[in-house]
Order: sequence, then structure tokens, then C-alpha cells
Amino acid sequence: MDIKVSERLEGIGEYYFSQKLREIEELNKQGKKIINLGIGSPDLPPHPEVVKVLQEEAAKPNVHAYQSYKGSPVLRNAMAAFYKKWYQADVNPDMEVLPLIGSKEGIMHICMTYLNKGDEALIPNPGYPTYSSAVKLAGGTCKEYALKEENNWEPDFKALEEIDLSKVKLMWINYPEMPTGKQASKELFERIVAFGKKHNILICHDNPYSFILNEQPISILSAEGAKEVALELNSLSKASNMAGWRVGMMIGAKERIEEVLRFKSNMDSGMFLPVQLAAAKALSLDKEWYDQLNGIYSERRKLVHQLLDVLQCKYDKAQVGMFVWAKIPSSYKDGYELSDEVLYDKNVFITPGGIFGSNGNGYIRISLCAKKEVLEEALERVTA
Repeated sequence: MDIKVSERLEGIGEYYFSQKLREIEELNKQGKKIINLGIGSPDLPPHPEVVKVLQEEAAKPNVHAYQSYKGSPVLRNAMAAFYKKWYQADVNPDMEVLPLIGSKEGIMHICMTYLNKGDEALIPNPGYPTYSSAVKLAGGTCKEYALKEENNWEPDFKALEEIDLSKVKLMWINYPEMPTGKQASKELFERIVAFGKKHNILICHDNPYSFILNEQPISILSAEGAKEVALELNSLSKASNMAGWRVGMMIGAKERIEEVLRFKSNMDSGMFLPVQLAAAKALSLDKEWYDQLNGIYSERRKLVHQLLDVLQCKYDKAQVGMFVWAKIPSSYKDGYELSDEVLYDKNVFITPGGIFGSNGNGYIRISLCAKKEVLEEALERVTA
């Protein structure tokens, strides 16, 4: 049978990690025992009280029905309280909060809600590959904007003002930035909000890393007038160790939430209620939880710094988030070359920066989602 895939899949390749994991699996079958420091999948469990809520609620007989597309009021209230406590942002839980089945789906929902064929979206280079995939799948066109080390990994607003923005409907931003670990300031968010207002561009801020190794979590919604022009995605995957639970949120003005809900409600139903109630518990945890989590990540980061020193890579110690981004030595053509050398010679996988865009070609990224003993073994292998 000659069954062709849709045109929307043209130019959409298999996700790099999906392909690389298959290669690593084959190497493991050959007895290589590869240490994977590539993917940022939290290896630590959620807080015991969060698991307890899930267990207790799931045992009840009346919690297994379909749930509201807008999520449980308990979860929406917890999300709004979370934004007030940690970001000093006032959010109406009834009208400005939309729980998501993971924030990754929110990226797709936003693109499908606002982009028509011919519409453009500004995509960071380097940046999370899903932004460009979602834009293309929605029928839009990607327009990259450069993030460079010499510009402190911030948008070059002068350069942006010089390009044709007439067809741009969305701008994707992500701070703390993945993969670079760059933290945002309120001043940067204010400049981005002003840029969005000036050009009638919806600013889409993806904010899943703000609590990891970061003493000053910040939301774009804390900037004056941000709700007029910005949507923010957030997630429990990283800071609550709930990646497999698939719990995220979209925060924004009532009109934007209603618009996205028109698409989302045709795609899925609400999350399992016990998961929502457990997520509400996770959002209520105090600073002690984050301090404990970051104490573990801090120890791991020291080992990753040592590993990068052995590889003669340069890195900024002010980075935040669950990865370390590092510039490769000039003796290598690009991060792919260094990554492959370490994989095949040392049986350690690290991510080449080029998968995040051409401006990442001279870099690599190492995940902190590996136990201390695993990182120590990786360091020994690379040093040998």
C-alpha cells in the first residue's frame, strides 16, 4: 500500500534523543554499558506526601470519571497560590489558569490556537527543538532569532527591530534558558513585554526550570502589563520530580486561556483527579523541599564541572537549571564531534549543543539527572 504521511510532517524529523537512545541501546547490547548524561529526566522521586495523596485518593471509588477540561478547582487554586507565593504574580484561579497534561502539550496547543499557514513565530537559536516542531506542525513558519554568549544569551532587540516582523504572531522565549542555563531578570522581561506590545506579538514564555539551582525564581507575569501580551507555561516535571505524571499549567489573561481551551478541549480531557490533587500538594511544598533538591543537584554539578575540566571545556558557574552548558575546545569541529568521541571512546553520552540550533554547534550540554555515583564513574571513564 502506498499510504503517504501528511504534508505537515514534511521537514519534521524524529526527535534526536529518540534516535540516539536506539543507538545507545545497541551499544549496550554489545556490552558497552553506556552512561547517559544526555536527557534531563529527573531521577529523584516526588515528596513522600505527594505520593501519599495519590495513593489515598486513587483508592476512593468516586474519582475515576472524566474530569473537567479546565481542571479541578483545587488544582487551579493551588497553581494561583503558587504563583503568588513564589513569583509575586496575582492570578485568578477561575479565569487565568489552565492545567495541562504536561507543559509540552501547551506548546502545541498555543501554536495550533494562533498560527495559520503563512504566520511566523520567533524561535530562539539555541533553544528547545519542540518550539520549531510545534510551529511547523501548526502550519506556521519559524523565524529564528540568535542567542549568543557575547550578548549574555539574551535577544538582540536591535537586530530584531531590523527584520520584517509583519507576519510574526508568536515569540517563544525560555528563561532560565535551556540549554544555556541563562537566568532572566525583571528588566529583560520588561523589555520583551514592551517588544511584544509594540509589534502585536504574543510572547510565549516556557518556564519549567526556575527552581533548579536558582535562588530567585521569576515569572514574566511579574513584569508590568505582561498579561496583556504574554502566556506562560510551567511544569511540575522538574522542580517536583513529577516528569512522568504529566502535570503542567498555562497562565495568562482570561481571553487567551479561553482561546487555547477551545483547541485543547477538542484534543483531550482532564487529568485523573488523584493526580491533580497530588499535584496541588506538590505545589504547596515550602522552601525546605527546594533546598533539599538543590543540595543534591549542587553536589552533582561539582562533579560535572570536574568532568568538563577534564574535557577542557569552558562554562559559566552562574548557570541555573538541571544542565550545564559548556563551550568546547577549538580543536573540535563542533559539539557532535566531541560528543561522539566521548561516546565511542569512553562509553559516556553527552548532548551536542547543535541539536538546539546552529548557535549551539560550539557547545555541549550535560544533564544533572544522574546519581552522584554515576557521575563519579563517568568522570573516571573520561579521565582514564
